[in-house]
Amino acid sequence: MTDQRLSPAVGRLATLGGAVADGFGKGAELLEEAAGIRPGESTVRRTTEATGGRLAGHLGKGRAVGGKQPRPWFQDALGRSVGYIGIDATGVRRQGIRGAAAEGRMAYVGMIANPRPDPERVFAGLPEPGESMRARYVSGRDPPAEMGPRLREPGAQVGLDRAEVWVALSDGGSGLEDFVRENFPRVGGVILDFDHAAEYLAKLAGVLHPNDAAAALAPTKAWSRVLRDEGGEVMIAVPEAWDWPGVTGLAAVRAAVPGYFRNQVHRMDYPSYEAQGWYIGSGAVEGACETVVGQRLEGSGMRWGEEGAHAVGHVRASYRSEHSQWTAFWQRSTAA
Repeated sequence: MTDQRLSPAVGRLATLGGAVADGFGKGAELLEEAAGIRPGESTVRRTTEATGGRLAGHLGKGRAVGGKQPRPWFQDALGRSVGYIGIDATGVRRQGIRGAAAEGRMAYVGMIANPRPDPERVFAGLPEPGESMRARYVSGRDPPAEMGPRLREPGAQVGLDRAEVWVALSDGGSGLEDFVRENFPRVGGVILDFDHAAEYLAKLAGVLHPNDAAAALAPTKAWSRVLRDEGGEVMIAVPEAWDWPGVTGLAAVRAAVPGYFRNQVHRMDYPSYEAQGWYIGSGAVEGACETVVGQRLEGSGMRWGEEGAHAVGHVRASYRSEHSQWTAFWQRSTAA
């Protein structure tokens, strides 16, 4: 029996409910619906957090869950096998003393991924039809210095060292590029997630047309196409050559967007990346934050304690990874 006096099977179901439902109370209702068992909300919370603590303990000690499962890495347009590394951070609202709001903290999400190539751009090593991206995630409130070894572990499990090219995707967060190059020195390219860059263009168009979303869409699409087809260098020149009207608040955004692009331009050679058949993001990194963290920890009105957010982040990362990871953890826990 677990510390919450649940059998291993019920403990697993309670953890699943606590991790996927939009609240521990809803997790208890889900367990009643699925198995006819109704533990209290606090039991679901404690069980989920205890599971997250065990997962964090395994990772902290370098213990692999599931053993080595080398995979065939998909190939790029030059016939080279490619493995993808992703790292990003997202904010989690925090609860302070006596339930008061407190300053939010960042949770990191890392992934080792093998996305299905775009058949229109890649001509070798295509997977079977219908096979989509396979990814393993790690997440939690660990600082980047501790996230590195935890993300390298699933890379070793799936044979990342056998991929001929390593490609990294992230947003423009401070220190993330250094994190990648320190922990994955074979990375051939660190790419700024395209959708994240395009958000800045949409922000600029929104200020240009503050009361007309349809009108703002046209320049957003046009500028995004320039960025994708010509790269960051050309895109920096576009705002400088544009005939801007006098719109309130536009000057500040006009200054901020080119500044951001200049800081990131070495990671925005999108024509070259796509010519090689590499992913340029398409939401992969941003999506990982939403899938692993956002869908559970950033719900309306939710606030978290430090330990709770950290524990649930680990559970979500395990569950959202390839299903073999989730199964292997519970087999190991039951055997232990």
